[in-house]
Amino acid sequence: AVEVAESGGGSVQPGGSLRLSCAATKNPTRMPCMAWYRQTPGHEREAVAVIDSDGTANYADSVKGRFTISKDNADNLSLEMNGLKPEDSAMYYCAGDRRRCTLINGSPSMVYVGWSYWGQGTQVTVSS
Repeated sequence: AVEVAESGGGSVQPGGSLRLSCAATKNPTRMPCMAWYRQTPGHEREAVAVIDSDGTANYADSVKGRFTISKDNADNLSLEMNGLKPEDSAMYYCAGDRRRCTLINGSPSMVYVGWSYWGQGTQVTVSS
């Protein structure tokens, strides 16, 4: 089975930066559509950013202008997070799919639910 894993989480002060990474660690396969999600206790997992194989990306309103998603030709996924706020604290998960992203109005869907692969998560904590 394909396994993906996240890295790069940690603790940072408000206004700080972190870079999360995600890659296949076992039986790597192509993942044209990939995304970052986050979840806090008692809340549903929410999409943070989604990126298609051509580099087209979409972001949650709460992170636009602060977070940047990217991936390389080997489907190594990154999330550059700047200007972090306490409300960004969460477990962050990487997701990947065997197909290209579903598009809505030309942008990758933020409500897609058919992800093929999920990582185990990496914790991000923003506090002073």
